[in-house]
Amino acid sequence: MAKKGNRVQVIMECTEHKASGMAGTSRYITTKNKKNTPERMELKKFNPILKKVTVHKEIK
Repeated sequence: MAKKGNRVQVIMECTEHKASGMAGTSRYITTKNKKNTPERMELKKFNPILKKVTVHKEIK
């Protein structure tokens, strides 16, 4: 039987890439504990299309 927990999968999307209007998207999948961090996460991750580290925000 699967464990019931507070850990959920979230999708992180690049904010700079979205604002630039370039084709494609940079997205990462990660997990977070909903109980400890109920608000949306922001992480600095590498964007391979822009070839630099950018801010990725949690979507949906």
